[in-house]
Amino acid sequence: MEHLTRTIPFADLYIAASKETPARFSCSGASGGYEVHIEAGYAGAYGLGERYDALNYLGRSAEIAVEEKFCRQGDKSYCPMPFFWTDAGFGVWLDTARVTRFGFAPGEIVISVPASCEIHIFTGTPQEIVAEYMRLTGAPALPPDWAFEPWISANHWDSRAKLEAALGEAERHGFPVGVAVIEAWSDEATFYTFRSDELWPDPAGMTAWLHERGVHLVLWQIPVYKQLEPHEPRNEQLERDWAEAMERGLCVMNADGTPYRIPEGHWFAGSLVPDFTNPETVKSWFDKRRYLTELGVDGFKTDGGEFILSGEARFFDGTTGVEGRNLYPQLYTRAYTDFLKPGQVLFSRAGYTGAQTTPMLWAGDQLSTFAELKSQLNAGLSASASGVIFWGFDIGGFAGELPEPELYMRSTQLACFSPVMQWHSEPDGGQFKLLQPGMEGNNERSPWNIEKAFGLTGYAEKIRYWHLLRMELLPYIRGQARLCVGRRMPLMRPMAYAFPSDARCAGIDDEYMFGDTLLIAPVTAPGVTSREVYLPAGEWFDFYTGERFEGGRAVNIECAERIPVFSLSGLLRRQG
Repeated sequence: MEHLTRTIPFADLYIAASKETPARFSCSGASGGYEVHIEAGYAGAYGLGERYDALNYLGRSAEIAVEEKFCRQGDKSYCPMPFFWTDAGFGVWLDTARVTRFGFAPGEIVISVPASCEIHIFTGTPQEIVAEYMRLTGAPALPPDWAFEPWISANHWDSRAKLEAALGEAERHGFPVGVAVIEAWSDEATFYTFRSDELWPDPAGMTAWLHERGVHLVLWQIPVYKQLEPHEPRNEQLERDWAEAMERGLCVMNADGTPYRIPEGHWFAGSLVPDFTNPETVKSWFDKRRYLTELGVDGFKTDGGEFILSGEARFFDGTTGVEGRNLYPQLYTRAYTDFLKPGQVLFSRAGYTGAQTTPMLWAGDQLSTFAELKSQLNAGLSASASGVIFWGFDIGGFAGELPEPELYMRSTQLACFSPVMQWHSEPDGGQFKLLQPGMEGNNERSPWNIEKAFGLTGYAEKIRYWHLLRMELLPYIRGQARLCVGRRMPLMRPMAYAFPSDARCAGIDDEYMFGDTLLIAPVTAPGVTSREVYLPAGEWFDFYTGERFEGGRAVNIECAERIPVFSLSGLLRRQG
């Protein structure tokens, strides 16, 4: 594969249209930086990190800036990347952490760059371009086999008793559980000490109890030295942590030498932020968390990280806040990845270039609506187009009123054929009760709670079908996961990526390949009983019935009870 690299600013960067590079590139000075212009005929532009508003960015623009946005992300992203590829056989990556902007007009792409950086111009197929991008930005991490089993989580599990009750319900209803994520386990101050002996007695015994049942334990984390709210009780250990961070320079600082604090109006306002470019910070931070691994904890859910919001911020290694805004999530998750022991996992929300090196990504916070389900599918496919191999989302949505049963079913079906299958829910009453009220009382997004809330006898059994199917698919998913890491390919593959020679695939954003064999056609709107599915050239078989279909055409498939799934050449079929 041809790989061209140039450095900007250029006197006049110009690459003529050719068989190897089917585009014309030029660079010129612009207000506050430079503009790269690319003249090319293309029908699709993909990547740019995890994008919620679209998969194909033709006719759109994107700002590459890490941003924490609670629900309805639109054009915001927890995990943006200055990388894209097109159906015209070329791609671009800007090797910079500064905020950049991309505009994709028909026939022309304009990239705004605030300062000189290295621009990598790729040519080849989407598979070649994404693999080369991943080679340059870091080897992907392979999660342990158990990470592909069903995950369960709910923010209101604030005691061992509630966790055990939830697992008891799962067992009673016949649901397999491979992973339990606990968010409300800590003292809500240091985030490394269990809440209390009364609520969480004998953590080591609890972890052993989970392992005896085949359940792996993942604990929630956040990268702050927390500023307590006025109503929160004093925490002496947190006070010692603050003193250590300021005295030893373990936190991100300002240019004037004062500690950087998360600005007002943002999550964890007033808190200090650990500086993971400082080796002493890394040692102090993980010395306090090492005992969790010794207890048998199987991994961490690394939430947050979108906390650098001032160009005046300064890091130990000389990085400024201008670069730190985008770099920080990767500094944070890289430190945790390095801390992991073999067999542990990381599940992260924010990221940037190189997100494939920090095992698994999830889509963050969405409302329980069909519109948000479509945005989750966009996010998963665009993240995959950007080199993220392992990705998941919250079944039924994280926030607001409980999802309607139809939404929950469609979301479960999508999750069954995603790298991570997980249900999760916000705190009772809402994550931000005044801004976005949620459901009062038990809002757990468990199948049995949906059944109870809507009075639908037998509903949980219908949902169980997809969890049991997930277990049947595990050998395929695990085998494909290993191949994906070795070949530097995503597990979820947009159709334009999987079938680049088929022009019809450039505009398809509601189908994808799940590994080499399965074509998935999710349903992301209410009331759908049949849908059109485009089958590229080849021999396809209905995954459930074995019915044969000749490819190169669209077919209409009944989908009232299940989403359409096809197996290429009949290599994999539903058993029974």
